[in-house]
Amino acid sequence: MSKAGIHIKELPQLSNPVLIAGFDGWGNALNISNGMVAYLIRRLKAKKFAYLDPDTFYRYDEQRPVVDIAEGKLNTLTPPGGSFYAVETDEDQSDLVLLKANEPNLRWFKFVDLLFSICQQLQVRTIITLGSMYDNVLHTDRILSGIASSPELLADLKQKRIKSISYQGPSAIHSIIQSEGMKKGFECISLWSHCPYYLQGTTHFGILSYLGELIAGIVNFQLDTLDLQANWKKLEDQINSLVAGNSELQSLISNLRKEKVKGSAAGLRGAANSDEKIINLQDFLEPK
Repeated sequence: MSKAGIHIKELPQLSNPVLIAGFDGWGNALNISNGMVAYLIRRLKAKKFAYLDPDTFYRYDEQRPVVDIAEGKLNTLTPPGGSFYAVETDEDQSDLVLLKANEPNLRWFKFVDLLFSICQQLQVRTIITLGSMYDNVLHTDRILSGIASSPELLADLKQKRIKSISYQGPSAIHSIIQSEGMKKGFECISLWSHCPYYLQGTTHFGILSYLGELIAGIVNFQLDTLDLQANWKKLEDQINSLVAGNSELQSLISNLRKEKVKGSAAGLRGAANSDEKIINLQDFLEPK
């Protein structure tokens, strides 16, 4: 079964499903957005049931296909795209629809119409999009901000210590989903993780663990993130050891402690558009 722009193998039968979407691209600092959904797919053994037609939504000169060539032979060619996955949970929990995709380059409103069409067929009423941005925060911080489609949802986010976003500027696909979803009567939430600049090139398992536990609480499903917590402990020990022995890193951390503005619109806007060269801890973590 196919529609223009999407190929559906077979629609799953789900109970009270919630859609969680993560995109690679502009709003994917430290690969938290796309990486969180990838973790859920792997951890919950999600089953793929549909995929996007790359020719409909992507510009190959912007997001080039990836090839695997060995000894003069082209083995694989993988264009940009995205796939839908389904997870069946226990009876007293919500099932999941997971979307892991490159952010589309083209036809955003067509893409969103197809997304809502699938949601309506699966009786999804709540949509959560995940984003992440670089900000003036520390690796020990766990800061999330968000928007919601109703005062009730926004109040629930605030109870979970998620800051309300105030922002004017360039947007990602998340905002189109939020805007069009509200018009169609969906409950829509967009959650954004604030990530430290200086961890570019690494995986922040601590933020992933925190975000995963938060999502599981909002949606109502079980998620064990002990593996993420263990990986973060190892990385955090490395970071602390490096900082203790490097005055340049100590100065960076010290300045951030003094100047950070948690969850601020200035931080969100500056993080998204900054071209400033900041120390990258990956330079210290890997041998020269």
